Amino acid sequence: MALKVLYQLMSADEMRQTLKAMSSEILTANPDRPVILLGIERRGGPLARRLSEIMEARGAATAVGTLDINLYRDDLTMVSSQPVVRKTELPTDIRDKNVILVDDVLYTGRTIRAAMEALNDYGRIRSLQLAVLIDRGHRELPIQPNFVGRTVESERDEIIDVRVTEVDDEDGGWVMDKVAE
Repeated sequence: MALKVLYQLMSADEMRQTLKAMSSEILTANPDRPVILLGIERRGGPLARRLSEIMEARGAATAVGTLDINLYRDDLTMVSSQPVVRKTELPTDIRDKNVILVDDVLYTGRTIRAAMEALNDYGRIRSLQLAVLIDRGHRELPIQPNFVGRTVESERDEIIDVRVTEVDDEDGGWVMDKVAE
């Protein structure tokens, strides 16, 4: 199955501007409250680091890390017989801390459910917020983001493809469709 680009959602410059706006919203919602930004592996990690850099340039102290949720997925056996396990890197002990999960696309909510389960293994946090670059709807679980870069109406069979330079050698977001080869 191949993918065909239907249209571009976000250019590299639009992604930069969106992250700046999101960082302002996060700072406004968390005045004088230190937060830990945890990017959900794979593309959430670079987005969390970028948000942290923008926030630190504005004088806010943030800690940033990554969270691997692959072993917590409820579709693990459907995804692969050999899941790729990446490294969770916490910048500090997260117990009794304010954590913001960062991800590229929010869809059914199952990834966030898995992330919440993974976080429990590291201790009881004080609060949890969710920041997503793109919210495409179609929730299967009652999960809503606190901070959204862009809300997109999409069909269930479309794919929202977010790329970041750190992983994909380019920045941007596209709506893709599956096509037979």
